[in-house]
Amino acid sequence: MLFAVIPAGGSGTRLWPLSRAGHPKFLHPLTGTGDSLLQATVNRLGPLTTPERTMVVTGAAHVAAVARQLTGLPEENILVEPSPRDSCAAIALAAAVIALREPEAVMGSFAADHLIGDPDGWAATVREAVGGAEQGLLMTVGIKPTRAETGYGYLQCGELLGSGPLRRVEEFKEKPAADVAEAYLRSGRHLWNASMFVWRVDVFLTELARQQPALHAGLTTIAQSWDTPEREEVLGTVWPTLPKISVDYAVMEGAATAGRVATVPGDFGWNDVGDFDTLGEVLPADEAGNVVLGAEQVEPKPGVLLRDCERLVVVPQSGRLVAALGVRDLIVVDTPDAVLVCPRDRAQDVKKLVDELKERGEENYV
Repeated sequence: MLFAVIPAGGSGTRLWPLSRAGHPKFLHPLTGTGDSLLQATVNRLGPLTTPERTMVVTGAAHVAAVARQLTGLPEENILVEPSPRDSCAAIALAAAVIALREPEAVMGSFAADHLIGDPDGWAATVREAVGGAEQGLLMTVGIKPTRAETGYGYLQCGELLGSGPLRRVEEFKEKPAADVAEAYLRSGRHLWNASMFVWRVDVFLTELARQQPALHAGLTTIAQSWDTPEREEVLGTVWPTLPKISVDYAVMEGAATAGRVATVPGDFGWNDVGDFDTLGEVLPADEAGNVVLGAEQVEPKPGVLLRDCERLVVVPQSGRLVAALGVRDLIVVDTPDAVLVCPRDRAQDVKKLVDELKERGEENYV
């Protein structure tokens, strides 16, 4: 049975001021239901694994909130990062801890902040990836692109492996310019890289040692102390010395060059919930295309008054009434200490506001 690892980090700056460093997007109910993104991720894993074989890797600031939301998860399955070291350290820590229990276990890594429209289709795709992992391949779950998206990385695919659906990954591609994204879409050889990975832990750790020996050595030292009284001391000493690098850069790109990476194309309504415009596209809307977050099942929307408005995304979080008249294609986010208003087509630029707040030293808003 699969070990599932859920990296739960990042602050979701494009969803500011709803998502903050202290309460990031994966803890929010952005699913169209009462479940947070994190809870939905764990629920989606139900057909593939058990709570005892599910781990969450998160920062010290979020441990209590994660534990409150995931009461069915054993406490020891919440792995705490003393500080952010990017995705490779987080995922590899879980792999090293799992390897202590089952040296050839198959592990899947699935982000805490993705939306999946077809959970059954997703689970079927992951099962295909598990089959490739059992053969010793480092597997990704690629997403069949539906548009020429410039905000995602891509996987360049090669030949089918066997009778399919597994395909060799020839190269990881960065987020492309618009004309390049159009060419990728037309080629039929490129998939979106959703950073969903499945592999045998021994295969992954061997590849980590080949490409990132210092990171591998540090994590091996931490893992060896994991079930001992020295864990916190070793973690506190070694963790800050680990390279800060994503698993794509650290392992997967080099492994693809060496012919060790394959993918399973998936088509299950994937979305990474990157900004408020995206939420407006995927969550239930009224007849005029307006989306009110947190009140998807209630009419009329409590705390919101819209008249002659179209395609608004409204997030009422302060307790105040949010009223709008005669406007369209706007995002309105009202929290107790900050209000955001911007056009939907500028949703990606919200991150720039967060960057400016940091430059101004106004960290209390971040």
